[in-house]
Amino acid sequence: MFYYVLKNVLLGPLLRLLFRPRIEGLGNVPSSGPAIVAGNHLSFSDHFLMPAVLKRRITFLAKAEYFTGPGLKGRLTAYFFRSAGQIPVDRSGKDAGRAAIREGLGVLARGELLGIYPEGTRSHDGRLYKGKVGVAVMALRAGVPVVPCAMIGTFEAQPPGKVVPNIHPVVIRFGEPLDFSRYAGMENEKAVLRAVTDEIMYAILALSEQEYVDRYAAEVKAEEAEKADKGRRLPRLPRR
Repeated sequence: MFYYVLKNVLLGPLLRLLFRPRIEGLGNVPSSGPAIVAGNHLSFSDHFLMPAVLKRRITFLAKAEYFTGPGLKGRLTAYFFRSAGQIPVDRSGKDAGRAAIREGLGVLARGELLGIYPEGTRSHDGRLYKGKVGVAVMALRAGVPVVPCAMIGTFEAQPPGKVVPNIHPVVIRFGEPLDFSRYAGMENEKAVLRAVTDEIMYAILALSEQEYVDRYAAEVKAEEAEKADKGRRLPRLPRR
């Protein structure tokens, strides 16, 4: 109930007023039945802007850290995210992927829309990164279509580290649903999962027109953080 109050009364109208998002291809999102909406992930605002423009409720898999903050603020944040249709997923440990898939399949089994960011994390530089195969596993096991989605302008509206968004034009673009029924029964074959995931990512790329990086975003982030840390630890030469 609070989801619809948040979307239609509290947050949704404010987001639409501030960002005035231009919506393209909304008719490509099925009006009923289970489906996956797979999008790029440029900003914290993505979690709220896409649900605000969809006619149906959509449930996202969100990192567990949003639900485990300490104190009153942490409890309020967790309540907000649950009310906004987010499901916590622990991304640490070897069973993290299985937990995310299990939760996602549960959403699809109820005939609902599931929102996924195949990159697994927000892009730190505005580029589109290699997708993880969990989206393919869920699409094939559940036998549902995948609707590619591109968020355009949200990186400029709220880049990493910025709490209060800038007022910046935003475009939300939905592509035609991708049908993977030709791969039915092949959800355990690694080559098939990679091919399906890449097809989804290329569809997102065609919509977003981002620069594509054929590496996982988390790996690149970790490398850049390590380089920055080494740079801070290098001894500085005395001035002459």
